[in-house]
Amino acid sequence: MQIRFLDKVRRQNPLVHNITNGVAMNFTANGLLALGASPIMADEVSEMADMAAICSALLINIGTLRRQTVEAMLAAGKAANARGIPVVFDPVGAAATQFRRDTVERLLAEVRFAAIRGNAAEMAYIAGGAWQGKGVDAGGGAANAAEVAATAAKRYGCVAAVSGATDYVSDGLCTVAVANGTPLFPKITASGCLLGSVIAAFLAVAPEQEYLDAAAEACAVYAVAGEAAAEGLAAAQSGMFGVRLVDSLAAVTARQVSEAARTSVQAV
Repeated sequence: MQIRFLDKVRRQNPLVHNITNGVAMNFTANGLLALGASPIMADEVSEMADMAAICSALLINIGTLRRQTVEAMLAAGKAANARGIPVVFDPVGAAATQFRRDTVERLLAEVRFAAIRGNAAEMAYIAGGAWQGKGVDAGGGAANAAEVAATAAKRYGCVAAVSGATDYVSDGLCTVAVANGTPLFPKITASGCLLGSVIAAFLAVAPEQEYLDAAAEACAVYAVAGEAAAEGLAAAQSGMFGVRLVDSLAAVTARQVSEAARTSVQAV
């Protein structure tokens, strides 16, 4: 896999505005800093237009959803759209409650997303398929994650990424499979949430016509960093893995990812 955006993230140090959940906030900020991007966390509706004026990308994550935050998400998304900066959506627990279903529907109707990233169950719901899951867990609702990614991408005219043992990233015409990773990823909270912000950082330094390549590279960089962080750890050492993942994001190189990434591409 040709790695073209990792070093650009580190050179350009894009400012990524994260409206994310309380569980993920600290881990996301530290992960972005380690990678080479700059995080900012803000959800006050009155400053969303100003945030769009200074940031290079926006991440909207509905993990710990509150009514007052929904209005900030909508305001931030519309301001980002007006400025032409990429918006990434992480529909955590998308169908778990009526409030989440209503919020997801409203966000997808009113904000144009450059990318949507979720686990198999969340993305199956986004794509319009059957949804099985408990809370924010992946469940068993997506029998074909590659198809789910392509369907969601076509439906919303964006890049769609389905995270799992293998990640599938699609623009509706082409789908990239990233087979790297570690079973320790789902053992730490906010690992998927951080990936959404990493994708936002990569889109921030990519032209719109290359968003598929940038998002696929973000997934590969993250997965390879995870493999390096997990090396030598036992299955019960998830706490250590979380710490080492941040360190690994700081240390991972383009050459390392290029040599280690196990990717394949298929036409839809």
